[in-house]
Amino acid sequence: MKSVIFIAPPAAGKGTQSSNLVDLGYTHISTGDMLREEIAKESEIGLVVKDIIFKGMLVSDEIVFELINNKLSNLDKPFILDGFPRTIKQAELLDNLLNKLDINNYEVIYLDINSEDAMKRALGRLTCNKCGASFNKYYEALQPIQEGICDNCGNTLVTRTDDNEESFKVRFNTFIENTEPIIEFYKSKNKLHNVDATMDSFDITNKIKDILK
Repeated sequence: MKSVIFIAPPAAGKGTQSSNLVDLGYTHISTGDMLREEIAKESEIGLVVKDIIFKGMLVSDEIVFELINNKLSNLDKPFILDGFPRTIKQAELLDNLLNKLDINNYEVIYLDINSEDAMKRALGRLTCNKCGASFNKYYEALQPIQEGICDNCGNTLVTRTDDNEESFKVRFNTFIENTEPIIEFYKSKNKLHNVDATMDSFDITNKIKDILK
């Protein structure tokens, strides 16, 4: 089974698609989740990156790569990498690590979305800290049955502290500025696949499954 590397702007649906694929036997590795876990634990890394993330800036390559290296080096099953690489330097670091670990059976999925649609998703996003379910207050089909309450477990839904218009614009524009070299990097390796992230979530998942066959 092929591993997956997702490349996409903020709120393009990396987390949703990762969740849809986990049942196939993948380990989901989200750099965003790992960094938020470090912040919650108030670890040394967490204290360093807390202010950086809140402002919508990129965490240094060295910090993110340290987390990725530790995770992949102790993994013995196919993975979904969500949120890394975000710069060409990160792509090169990851490529060297995968070669070192003799991992070459993977595909790179680029989830393509424009800034307007992505911002609407991000600013309306509601998540459950207990079961991980995700909702959106701006899309009728994605709204919880009871406002502010998780449909699955009844826990109170929350918004991410870094989901505000100012930080979102910074994150999206920073992503676009850094993405082109990464796209070319994986194109040269015949690994890149472009998927329209504005399609229905179910259709996106099926498209990705076709790519991974």
